[in-house]
This record gives sequence, structure tokens and C-alpha cells, in this order.
Amino acid sequence: MAEHHEELAHLFLEGEEDEALSYIDELLNSYSRFYVFEQVITQSMYYIGDLWEKNKISVADEHLATAVCDFVLSKLKADTSGVPARKQRKHKAILFGVEKEQHYLGMKMVAETFQDYGWRVRYLGPNLTLEHSLAQIKKYKPDVIGLSAALSYRLPTVKGLIQQFEKLEWRPLIMVGGRMASKFDLEEFESDRVMVIKGLPHLHQWFKEGREGVINETS
Repeated sequence: MAEHHEELAHLFLEGEEDEALSYIDELLNSYSRFYVFEQVITQSMYYIGDLWEKNKISVADEHLATAVCDFVLSKLKADTSGVPARKQRKHKAILFGVEKEQHYLGMKMVAETFQDYGWRVRYLGPNLTLEHSLAQIKKYKPDVIGLSAALSYRLPTVKGLIQQFEKLEWRPLIMVGGRMASKFDLEEFESDRVMVIKGLPHLHQWFKEGREGVINETS
């Protein structure tokens, strides 16, 4: 019997929007939202990415799966829009995918996580250049800048962005995430200003430990 994430990946690849949403709703009756996001939806897209890298599916298949997953995430967000949010905090975050990076679904789930913890979030989407991201960042002055990338050859771009963002006078925390962060050792990037996030459990742990309070100490 296929694991949950493989079953969901199959529905995504078949373009079965309603069936995928029903499957997730069924899982939510037995599992936490956190489990479904991290262990089912995220892992299903990683699984699809692996299939694409092995030439077992086409680019069109991968795009269809991404579109269906996006639909499901949007519906899940809409279904919880009436749920009272946690007390709004003063902290702000900007999240985006680096230039030429087309993957964005994981970042959408990260944005929802920040919002769940009461943060104000600006999600700028994928494939954002340094020029445009820096303009938004200087205008919004976030406490956290979140960068996402999936493939190893984005590493030079990520490194260049970190170097630029470390120069910002209000000293925001820079978070680096995405599939790349879970597959490769990015310890060289980490410092008191840069944190590598290796998945939603890691981010949740950061919030539960109250680590956002450190931002005020270093800003």
C-alpha cells in the first residue's frame, strides 16, 4: 500500500483536484494539520521532484502536479480563514524564492506558519531578482527575510543574497529554506544572522522555543 505522500502525489499527477482535496480532508480527521503539511503535502512534492529528476515524469506532469497542489493549499487556507488567529505581533517577515527558482509551494506553507504565529507576512512569490527583493525589503524592513531554493546550483545566488542582506542596518534574521536546505549541508551559511531551516518541524521548533525574541536583541 502506498504511503500517504505517494498516494497524494499520484492524485496531483493525475490532475485530480477534488480527489486530492478530499484525501487531505480525510487525513485531517486523523492527523494534525502540521503532519499533513510536512509529512504528506511537502513530501509528495519532493517525491514528484525526484520523479522529474529521474526522467520518470515530464515537465508538463510536474507543472500539472504543482497547479493541483496550489489549488489544494488555497482551499485549505480558505477553509481556515474564519478561525481566530493568534494575537497579532509586531514582527514582520518577507518570504520569496530566489531568481530563476520556480518552486513556491513550500514557501506558501512557511508563510501560513508565520501567520499562524501572529506575524505580519509579505509573500513575494518565486523567481525574484536581488533588485526587486531588496527594494521591497528596504521599504518593509522585516525582522526576518526568508529565502527559498530547491536545487544545488542556486547556491551561488543564495550566497550572494545573504551577503547583500547582511549589510542591512537593522540587522534582520535571514532564513534559508526549501528543498535545497533539506538535501544539502549548508552549515557554511549559518551565523548569528543566518539560519538554515530544514523543514516545517524546524521552523515550528524555533517558534515554540520563543527564539523570535532574539531578533529584538540583535536588531
